[in-house]
Amino acid sequence: MMLRPFRKLILSGVRRHCCRPFSVSQNCWDARKGLVLGVYEKEKEDDSVHFTEAAENFDRALSGKLRELLTISGPALKKGKSRIFYGVHKEFSNVVLVGLGKNSADVCDKECWDNRKENIRAAVSAGCRLLQDLEVPDVEVDPCGDAQSAAEGAVLGLFEYDEFKQKKKKAVKTKLHGSSEAGAWEKGVLYGEGQNLARCLMEAPANHVTPTFFANTIEQRLAPFSDKVTVHKRPQSWIEEQQMGAFLSVSKGSEEPPVFLELHYNGSPDSSQPPLVLVGKGITFDSGGISLKPSSGMDAMRADMGGAATVCSSIVTAAALKLPVNIIGLAPLCENMPSGKANKPGDVVRAKNGKTIQVDNTDAEGRLILADALCYAHSFNPKAIVNAATLTGAMDVALGSAATGVFTNSDWLWSQLHKASIITGDRVWRMPLFQHYTRQVTDSQLADLNNIGKYSRSGGACTAAAFLREFVTAPHWAHLDIAGVMSNKDEVPYLRKGMSGRPTRTLVEFAAGLCDES
Repeated sequence: MMLRPFRKLILSGVRRHCCRPFSVSQNCWDARKGLVLGVYEKEKEDDSVHFTEAAENFDRALSGKLRELLTISGPALKKGKSRIFYGVHKEFSNVVLVGLGKNSADVCDKECWDNRKENIRAAVSAGCRLLQDLEVPDVEVDPCGDAQSAAEGAVLGLFEYDEFKQKKKKAVKTKLHGSSEAGAWEKGVLYGEGQNLARCLMEAPANHVTPTFFANTIEQRLAPFSDKVTVHKRPQSWIEEQQMGAFLSVSKGSEEPPVFLELHYNGSPDSSQPPLVLVGKGITFDSGGISLKPSSGMDAMRADMGGAATVCSSIVTAAALKLPVNIIGLAPLCENMPSGKANKPGDVVRAKNGKTIQVDNTDAEGRLILADALCYAHSFNPKAIVNAATLTGAMDVALGSAATGVFTNSDWLWSQLHKASIITGDRVWRMPLFQHYTRQVTDSQLADLNNIGKYSRSGGACTAAAFLREFVTAPHWAHLDIAGVMSNKDEVPYLRKGMSGRPTRTLVEFAAGLCDES
């Protein structure tokens, strides 16, 4: 009974303190500018509040009022939580303090990521969203000791797909508080915007993002870099000339024409440098074909082009960053629809390399279009081939949304991808490529290969990878099954619910790592 008036007294004191430092004019309130500052958790129980450098400087300018307000406003600020104060500064109408966890946080081998970077992304995201909900249009962000991670948290956390809604989220402009880490901040903005491009493409309805629309969108986004980038939108006639029978067999069930999107980013000063080839599955809608999917949840199959979205977005980002590396992006784009022309279970089709495939399940279509794209990828004498695809529900069952499954024939390539994922926090996990699985896809009654393997329910992600391996001769190849990370509910705190755009930032960081090796 005694706690209520006591709490009322404290909150009243907070309000009085908020107004004391400055006499705030009406014009200042109209400006509506926010500031996000970081606070670390106490390492010991008797420690005092530990601000970031920017927050400490800000508090010093207020003669310690911010520290005082934080102390009396409630319990210690926990990791990822936020607290807002009004009117404490003449320039900022709203000041948000965000919990960064312990200052000693570092790379965690068990979690396979950098806890410090992840804490910053989550905290900054929470602070920016709070200000967005209050419709604060301009926000400055504390670098929190890692401006790139802070920028990623701000850009990723504020994204919400509302293209077709009349009522949209308030637009928020974010910028770095201070200028000492401007370069790292801009890099983080580009990383975040790259992933948001993939999220936008994946989230958009399939009647808008057709193969042609997808290709045109990427071409437009790459237009500012035309001195370094060449875009080829290959039509069906070209696909037929290339004898990509597996790809064509999937696309023929739809009224939408297929497109084979080919991107060339020439960032290396050495034009003879072997390129990194990125291949993305581009099924802009997957009904399952004749092997029709259940209607429940089928709407999410608008994002079955997530592989193409992440690959193409990573190339857009690499171009914006001016990475000194050569990258080729390949995206076979089509719909998988049921019709009188569609693949039928039991059909046999011929891939670009001459191998025949018995199509026992038309819903295992991603591996068919990737088979031809992987064959074509070899024509560029690549340094490495990495393909990304929302390939199997079995991958989601195996790893959920914790990490992208990686199947690779190269220890070097695995090491590079794993190292990149630790930095981005968008993790990868290595999966097996045993001959055990190869035997299951090569044991086919009518053709060289079967598209679902001998035991369709057992090791589905592994047999799909084994199938793709039949179209690879390159010594450095990796298949990223991103089905489990396709969408986000609440698992990644700095991403809102919806399509995730993962692992775009990991692909960009991986490409950047290759620059260091050159």
